[in-house]
Amino acid sequence: MSRAALLVLADGRFPAGGHAHSGGAEPAVAEGRVRDADSLAAFCRGRLHTAGLTAAALAAAAAHGLDPLALDEAADARTPSPALRATARKLGRQMMRAARATWPGPEVDALATARPRGAHQSVVLGLTARSAGLSPEDAAHCVAYETVSGPATAVVRLLSLDPFHATAVLARLAPDLDRVAEQAAEAARQGIDALPAGSAPLLDITAEAHAAWPVRLFAS
Repeated sequence: MSRAALLVLADGRFPAGGHAHSGGAEPAVAEGRVRDADSLAAFCRGRLHTAGLTAAALAAAAAHGLDPLALDEAADARTPSPALRATARKLGRQMMRAARATWPGPEVDALATARPRGAHQSVVLGLTARSAGLSPEDAAHCVAYETVSGPATAVVRLLSLDPFHATAVLARLAPDLDRVAEQAAEAARQGIDALPAGSAPLLDITAEAHAAWPVRLFAS
């Protein structure tokens, strides 16, 4: 197992398309729910322990070797918003392209063949981690971090928030990230039926509204 591979996969410059998405931060800023570092921290913590935990567990399960097609169906069932399902598959397509260029393997190829229009990003990321020789815990950590780093980066652009303050938010969330990754990896070891289905209704509602905006800075 290469720790360097984890750094590459978690790097914001990894060409998986995440830079174009705000993780729900853009509508939260527009509605005034995120307006400074403190409210950003609250938003990120809520996202991490709901949608983030669910996605991290799916990724850990894929890295653990569970059936990626069954996991993709499980991801659909845990994503009630059509807009978020479409986003997850779009990001999954981009992640798949990056995965096949960096850590190609038969399992990655098989999923790409079975889901030509894209599998859920969390499942693709977990399978990518497996192909890179990383553990389920590594995959869960990567997804958990992306769950909060994406909105934090977006809010820097949306509010001209001091990037030092945004990074401090991520640093203070580190214990939460560790706990979520541990919970996700433990659930993955118990099988698909044990995977969490954290609910974040406000993220679902605002995702649907945001998808209909005529002008927006981020794709989601």
